[in-house]
Amino acid sequence: MTAAFLDRPAARVLALLCFALCVALLAYIHRDDLFPRAVPETAGNDLFARCFAERAAGIDKMRAEGVIDESQEALFKSRAEALCRAQTQEDGLPPGAPPLPQ
Repeated sequence: MTAAFLDRPAARVLALLCFALCVALLAYIHRDDLFPRAVPETAGNDLFARCFAERAAGIDKMRAEGVIDESQEALFKSRAEALCRAQTQEDGLPPGAPPLPQ
């Protein structure tokens, strides 16, 4: 009488290989969580530029889709600029935030 395939050493090697592939796939999927990339330090001016660029892109998209007209676009961009300037003061903190310890 011959042993079933699942009772042979080849089946155990195949199971270990499957386990190793699953671990490798999980590590690949979560590579950014396991090995985060360094975020460059930004100055206050860069924070403003990034904030305004994100909001301006959304406003430009609404304009391209025809949701808003030119006057609304100008109004929204001026409000976005004011918001971003308020959020990125000289110290880089939002209004009302406690100062950083020195």
